This record gives sequence, structure tokens and C-alpha cells, in this order.
Amino acid sequence: MSSIKRFEDIIAWQKARLLCNDIYKLTNTNPFKSDKDLVWQLRRAAVSIMANIAEGFERRGDKQFAYFLDISIGSIAEVKSHIYIASDLEYINNVTFDDLIIKIYELSKITNGLRKYLKS
Repeated sequence: MSSIKRFEDIIAWQKARLLCNDIYKLTNTNPFKSDKDLVWQLRRAAVSIMANIAEGFERRGDKQFAYFLDISIGSIAEVKSHIYIASDLEYINNVTFDDLIIKIYELSKITNGLRKYLKS
């Protein structure tokens, strides 16, 4: 990872940041924002994705970075699961659901690829 100098340059972090912004905007709308528990869980998981990518990178070791990417991948799954709940409760429509699932899948694929690269 010597070619990347800042965590802000990592594509996975950039995509996690965009997803986190989408989640915050989404959870600030009705009827979503009235479900405080789901809003809190979803926001916490979204923030965890980008925070763990940044923290792992700043540890300056491939093994540590891969460990924190594992945590990020778990948080990605958590966000995905919460999006299904939001859809089931009709807090979001099908178009929003599909858009988020595509973004989550892409982020998961990129993050997993980076993790595999670091472990090889």
C-alpha cells in the first residue's frame, strides 16, 4: 500500500463516505426518522465502515489494515441487513432500496478485494 499516502485516496473509503452520506440523508426523512433505534443502528454501522478503513490504513501495516477491513466488511453486512428492514417496514421504496443495495454490493466487492490483496 506504499503508493497510497492518505486514507482519503482509498476508493473503498471514498465509496463508504458516499454511502454514509446517503444513509444520513435517508434516515432524516419521514417515516424513517421516527424509528430512532433503527436510525441509530444504521448510522452507526455506516460510520463504522469508513472509520475502520481509515483507522486500519493509519496503523501502517498490511496485517492490521486487513483486520480493520474485516470489521468494515462486517459493518457493510450490517448496513445491508438494516436496509432490508427499512424496505420491509416500507420506510424506503423499491427504487431507493435497489440503489442502496447496488452501492453496498459495490463497496463490499472493493473492500473484500483490498482485504484479499493485503492478505496475499
